[in-house]
Amino acid sequence: MNTTLKNIPAIHALKMQPMFQQHLHTFAINEKDATQHLRKTLDSVREKIIKNAWDGPNPGSEQFIEIIFKLWSEQLHTNLKPKLKRVINATGTVLHTNLGRAKLSPRAIKQIVEISAYNSNLEFDLEKGERGKRTTFVEEKLKEITGAEAAYVVNNNAAAVFLILKAFGKEKEVIISRGQLIEIGGSFRISSIMEESGAILREVGTTNKTHLFDYEKAITDETAILMKVHTSNFKTIGFTKSVSTEELVQLKRQNEQIIFYEDLGSGAFYPFTKHGIGDEELVKDIIDKGVDLVSFSGDKLLGGPQVGIIVGKKKYIDVLKTHQLARVLRVDKLNLAALEATMLDYLTEPEQIPTIKNITITIDELEEKAKTLMGKLLNLHLPFDISIQEDLSTIGGGTMPGVTLPTMVLSLKPHYASAQDWKEKLQKQPIPIIARIHQDALIFDVRTIDEEEFPILVDVFGKLCP
Repeated sequence: MNTTLKNIPAIHALKMQPMFQQHLHTFAINEKDATQHLRKTLDSVREKIIKNAWDGPNPGSEQFIEIIFKLWSEQLHTNLKPKLKRVINATGTVLHTNLGRAKLSPRAIKQIVEISAYNSNLEFDLEKGERGKRTTFVEEKLKEITGAEAAYVVNNNAAAVFLILKAFGKEKEVIISRGQLIEIGGSFRISSIMEESGAILREVGTTNKTHLFDYEKAITDETAILMKVHTSNFKTIGFTKSVSTEELVQLKRQNEQIIFYEDLGSGAFYPFTKHGIGDEELVKDIIDKGVDLVSFSGDKLLGGPQVGIIVGKKKYIDVLKTHQLARVLRVDKLNLAALEATMLDYLTEPEQIPTIKNITITIDELEEKAKTLMGKLLNLHLPFDISIQEDLSTIGGGTMPGVTLPTMVLSLKPHYASAQDWKEKLQKQPIPIIARIHQDALIFDVRTIDEEEFPILVDVFGKLCP
């Protein structure tokens, strides 16, 4: 064993090989980084030899050196490829948090490419020829869509919540119903973010029932905010009672020193209810009721980029814009570009936004999509029993809890190996395909598969099942 290990060439000796310089040129990598990767390769081989798991040529031979450089090349290929990659979402969850949530519209994608490739007027007023403000052009469109006096954009809705609480609730009381002290993904808790902001949490009511008099009795000279939080990813049913936005607006009007702030989590600009989907109120309707501040996400039901949007009364928005945290939480130019384009979609053709299209697509259209994909797969004579079945999709992203959408899926039951084995193979493709499993069959929900992705699916199955 010791003799074998001693025969492993030293790093400096391998660097003198012509293949080392060739790889530097091929991979356009500097010598320092290349040496680190080569050392990792050599360490991995050494560990295999120690564990008697090495089945390659003997160290010291020419073949051993060739294998080292081959393994090194494979490692460079792997390490120099982006880890964040495109996937095909066949799960049926439209806003799949693990798969990047909302897909952007063609207009938004085009705008991102344009703004990223060239300089822009991000903070330059073209009319006055002087420095401008970063979010002005987006704010105007948000005001037009929501009817709010003012608008502001930060990097996500959690940031919006924190900024509002920090700016108006620090060392003061914020009243909230116990039934709305939610936790969402990543262990983000309203109670914890309130503590971090310096606000004093004042819980009222019970988990399932909160009355208007609970809020009324809790108001003191130290009260700064009445806060209402959308429960987002769950519903409380049965013996329940909550206080409406209209009632809280009236209570605020009797206490003018207090701000009424509603955190929607995921706000809607599109009336999904006209399709019989969910019961989400439009942000515009909530603003019309007289709420002081409303915040929501850009990459959920809006179908845009990840941002946090705040709309409401100008006097409060102006305070947020000048807060010291505003720069810390500001949104970057690419998200602003995508958001502005998404707002233009809402003002012209909202049905072009993929999130809206995928949620509102009809069952007849889904059946046609399923038949088209099934026909392409049947032509390959694959080792699967393939059928079209009725199923249910979910919206996801912590939105519309309890709402399911009738859908059509392809079921592929394998003749050999398990569905889990096939699922793992699909996830390892250059463009990974993420499917579900049900009763040892692969399930592909066509709601979340674009038709232009069909050829990729067909090509993958053709290569896996020659």
